[in-house]
Amino acid sequence: MHYRIEAADLHAHLYGVTLTIAQPAAGQRVSLPVWIAGSYMVREFAKQITGIRARQGTRAVAVQQLDKTTWALDCAAGKPLTLHYQVHAHDDSVRTAWLTTQRGFFNGTSLCLQVEGRTEEPHHLELVAKSFNAANTSRARAWQVATGLTPVQTDRQGFGTYVAANYDELVDCPVEMGAFWSGSFKACGIEHRFVVAGATPAFDGERLLRDVQTICEIAIGFWHGNSKPNNKRSATPHKHYVFMLNAVADGYGGLEHRNSTALICNRADLPRLDDAKQSDGYTTLLGLISHEYFHTWNVKRLRPAEFARYDYTQENYTQLLWFFEGFTSYYDDLLLRRAGLIDDAQYLKLLNKTINQVLQTPGREVHSVAQSSFEAWTKYYRQDANSPNLTVSYYTKGALVALCLDLSLRLHGVKNHSVSLDDVMRALWVRCCTGKHDGPMTEVDVLAVLKELTGRSWAPELKAWVHGTRELPIEKLLASHGVGVHRDPAQLAQRLGLRVTQDHAVHIKTVLSGSAAHKAGFAPGDEWLGVEVAGKASAQTHTAWRIKKLDDLLLYAGTAKKVKALVSRDQQLLHLTLAVPDAKANSTWRLALDNPKLVQQWLSL
Repeated sequence: MHYRIEAADLHAHLYGVTLTIAQPAAGQRVSLPVWIAGSYMVREFAKQITGIRARQGTRAVAVQQLDKTTWALDCAAGKPLTLHYQVHAHDDSVRTAWLTTQRGFFNGTSLCLQVEGRTEEPHHLELVAKSFNAANTSRARAWQVATGLTPVQTDRQGFGTYVAANYDELVDCPVEMGAFWSGSFKACGIEHRFVVAGATPAFDGERLLRDVQTICEIAIGFWHGNSKPNNKRSATPHKHYVFMLNAVADGYGGLEHRNSTALICNRADLPRLDDAKQSDGYTTLLGLISHEYFHTWNVKRLRPAEFARYDYTQENYTQLLWFFEGFTSYYDDLLLRRAGLIDDAQYLKLLNKTINQVLQTPGREVHSVAQSSFEAWTKYYRQDANSPNLTVSYYTKGALVALCLDLSLRLHGVKNHSVSLDDVMRALWVRCCTGKHDGPMTEVDVLAVLKELTGRSWAPELKAWVHGTRELPIEKLLASHGVGVHRDPAQLAQRLGLRVTQDHAVHIKTVLSGSAAHKAGFAPGDEWLGVEVAGKASAQTHTAWRIKKLDDLLLYAGTAKKVKALVSRDQQLLHLTLAVPDAKANSTWRLALDNPKLVQQWLSL
């Protein structure tokens, strides 16, 4: 299989693709994936394809679409078959494809048709340089290419031909093109490249390289450090790695791949020259980088048994995203702490945020993190105004499950030998990733390793924490490791049970179950216009007030226990009786370093 990728029309954001199948089957079928691994939502990539034509030699071949993503070709067997089609690419995310005069990016799942029956054969990808450079506006610098694919014959800028061992590898290696910034470093002897599109002149690339190099060395050491020669843990799963970061005015996210990652961030969060202070935005970016790099092991190799072979035609279900995403979310910031890029106080601040996010989500009381994993396709990735009441994030609660397991293991110990979650992760790597396949893993494997390391069953904990909905024992476990929990009054929105947008008006986005706003009858989509206070409860001459921000409620309610809220719903004006919650009615957690020595024992290597 040979894919020739060109810029058909940069102004119309169109890629031109020519697929040549050297030995097609009679009536060959082709299809485009409906989802991309790592992003659990059916996205229907085929909707962007247009104008499929096919030929065998000089003969036109009829193309019949069988369903939303599959085509049958009326071709003869054994004679080279060529398909031509175009793909519209104007989704500036890490999941699909993008093409303008300034930048090109694509995942193979958006551009490369899968040839039925031929997915295990080598796949070649050819990038045609002249088509991308002909109309781009970056005349000062020619476009370059960055990808994790293996080059076969390429020019100095990276254009030319690459090869993948099979279709899975082809679509697991995205391609970045443009006049981007590029730098490189070695981590534990492994070559790493970092490219940044959209950086400003203030960008400090050298600092980014230093910090990311430290993260990579810590991660490699986590999985493979202290390994003796020929030890099962000693071989890293990648021989080279590419970070592809798109810096934009407003954006955040990442998607892991086998030897690369695609990232997006606010360009204001990039490190800046002559600015020694590490901003919160840059810390968040480093956490994202740490997260996606950790996935090189945890989900790309050590992966759910259900993902041993991807089915690109439909949803692939697993109950284990709490482990693969949640545990990765636990380690992303923890590795920043171990790398010295944040201190204990900064780490606890980040952990504090995660804890409060979970505690402020009513869905945790009705939806287990295992259920959340299984229903990611319909609940996590298709959120609406009621989602916080129906589900909990397997990222955040999964990270807290990892926290509880790690702290519990450290307390348990075995014959004066401390055990931690680090040991569990490495033991799972040895157990599941030393054969011919990339680590199919089940919950049974997790329980088996836990029992092997500690001598007892951890099934009750996993049943309660992963498959149940009761509160996690976070406070007790943190206290045993030197971290105190203090409770502060929650912000007004949380006390009311509302999530709102405020721009000269208060618009209701979400009403949390069981809250004061829920009991009053607020609904998503309402515009909260004003409040009316009963005469006896108000010392003011006027008892009805227009509000433009949520805090206006406290200003005008005074000591009133109840107010009438005036809301607009579908152009109708309604009066809702709202009980004004006391400041102590709801609280948020604030973590404190009560015993720094115990905290360091936990957070250090």
